[in-house]
Amino acid sequence: MDAFCPHGFLSNRTDPYAIVLGTNEIASAIAVRLSWERFRVIMSHDPFPPVIRRGMAFHDALYDDKAEVDGIVGKRAESAIEIVQTLAASGRIAVTHQQLTDLITLRTPTIIVDARMQKQRVTPDLRGLARLAVGVGPKFSAHRNCDIAIETHPERTGDLVATGETRLADGVARPLGGVGKERFVYSTRQGIWRTPLDVGALVFRDYVVGYLDGFPLRAPMDGYLRGIARDGTLTPASVKLIEIDPRGRQASWTGTDERGRAIASAVVEAIEKAPGRCLAIMPQSSLH
Repeated sequence: MDAFCPHGFLSNRTDPYAIVLGTNEIASAIAVRLSWERFRVIMSHDPFPPVIRRGMAFHDALYDDKAEVDGIVGKRAESAIEIVQTLAASGRIAVTHQQLTDLITLRTPTIIVDARMQKQRVTPDLRGLARLAVGVGPKFSAHRNCDIAIETHPERTGDLVATGETRLADGVARPLGGVGKERFVYSTRQGIWRTPLDVGALVFRDYVVGYLDGFPLRAPMDGYLRGIARDGTLTPASVKLIEIDPRGRQASWTGTDERGRAIASAVVEAIEKAPGRCLAIMPQSSLH
């Protein structure tokens, strides 16, 4: 247990405080890295889009299931007391349904990172809500809705965008085992997703993986479930529900991946390069 004073945390006199918007695998990779950098991290869940790569994310902590990524543990915390208690231990991240408007009342965050990856939705202006606001992925523009943005496009993953906008989503999936977009199954309608399967299950082509609003969805190929929305999820139309890893014994569905680590490293780089903020934001032991 770290030496940690709850009253100190609430009054801005302890380790830096980060709010990460999103509970997906990218948000989780960022949360892991910030935790390693001695930030106290809270992750705020947003239901859109559904989280499918749950073995690589802290998302399942919201349901009191085990959620551990690269040695960091996510714990559900739904009240101010639970959040502060969770953050009292090193190596733990608070995962909550509370939204940003609730969390900033606890204490002014050192950094806000929007990693919800909402490619088609209106992006809020995060500037002024923290000492540094970082936007991850499409539809962010430095000095318009964030202080600095980070690219997630496959050709520029992890690039910092200090002026102008990040690239829009182009609908082209990064290849995995030589397979692109065809390894995903998308929702065909809005409805409740029901499935008995979980991440890591072996499935075969045309196997019924689950039912959306009563209609069956089938595996597009043989492989392991790298991603699958949690049973009971209310799902909008045209979002990813299933991802198949076709790589056989090389398949992987837990822990951070290279893309997530690159984006997380870019967040740290953004903090270090923030004009006039580097020494004030980063713990001394983390400065390079």
